[in-house]
Amino acid sequence: MSDAQLAVLATLRMHGRRTITALAERERVTAPSMTNMINGLEEQGYVVRTPDAEDRRRVQVDITDAGTEIVAQTIKRRDELLADMLGELDFTEEELATLREASALMRKVVDR
Repeated sequence: MSDAQLAVLATLRMHGRRTITALAERERVTAPSMTNMINGLEEQGYVVRTPDAEDRRRVQVDITDAGTEIVAQTIKRRDELLADMLGELDFTEEELATLREASALMRKVVDR
């Protein structure tokens, strides 16, 4: 799975149902590019499309249980890898505090 596909799934997991246009804007890609990405994710069973209740011309994209699981597994693997890499280094208390502060700032960026 590409980082772009994972980012779309993570967005749907964190923020819920979105239109293809909204996903494209968030990921800074064109709507046709996002449509292609959603097609691939749908073929893999990670997302489903549902008609918009207010405008039948629009389609909403939802993450499936399989999509939620793949995001959770990927986050877990990345967290374990990062923990292993950090564990190999000998940080001072000051450096650890800096890492915690940087982590909190990066969380703000991710949660945007």
